[in-house]
Amino acid sequence: MSYKIKLNIFEGPFDLLVYLIENAEMNIYDIRVSEITEQYLKQIERMKEHDVVVGAEFLILAATLIELKSRMLLPRIKVDGTEEEDPRTELTQKLLEYTRFKRLAAAIEEQMDYAAMKLTKPQEDLQPFTGEPDEYLKMDIDQFIAAFKAFIYRRQKNEEMVAIRGSIEREKMTVAAKKGAIRRLLRKAKGKILHFRDFLLPNGGRYDKVVTFVSLLEMIKQGFASVKQDGNFQDIEIRYKESEESAQ
Repeated sequence: MSYKIKLNIFEGPFDLLVYLIENAEMNIYDIRVSEITEQYLKQIERMKEHDVVVGAEFLILAATLIELKSRMLLPRIKVDGTEEEDPRTELTQKLLEYTRFKRLAAAIEEQMDYAAMKLTKPQEDLQPFTGEPDEYLKMDIDQFIAAFKAFIYRRQKNEEMVAIRGSIEREKMTVAAKKGAIRRLLRKAKGKILHFRDFLLPNGGRYDKVVTFVSLLEMIKQGFASVKQDGNFQDIEIRYKESEESAQ
């Protein structure tokens, strides 16, 4: 069984070889095989001197480098005049694949270290803290559309009622103005008798009648007008009291 060794700098034969290539500032596509083979063999000898059992994979790669070194010394021209493939090609491909997987392994290890710093909380039943559980309505698309239309209709009606209430509130602010208008009409009449209907707006509606009636009651109470009615549902006759206003 081969013995896998890990030192402070490298781990395994390819890791050692990559380290030697980078340390010598060589291009991985143009390895100086003779130089790198000598450095590799020296490193193995140092391992043996420190009583480290060198694994079979280290020795296999050493033999591969020696063979490659000898092949680099031979001419690469074939009999037909063509040039053989670079003997370093296979080794270069293996080194590229090794470095790629080494980077991927380092990235995965970094992600694992990052994930180890995260704390996760298991899912719990929060129903005791949220009150009643959620209720889901089962309905088809037609029922849903009908419910949505009913919701829109109620919302529009609510907005209309809010607008009406706002209009009424604004109209309530015109009571004082109504009293002023009644007083001006009575003054123009110069003592002539006017009727209740003379103070109503053409399209005033019920609210205008109520405001007019209340305004007249306040003016009578303050002594600005006198009122006479011969019987129930008869016309109300109104006359301006100039003397009372002067007293005020």
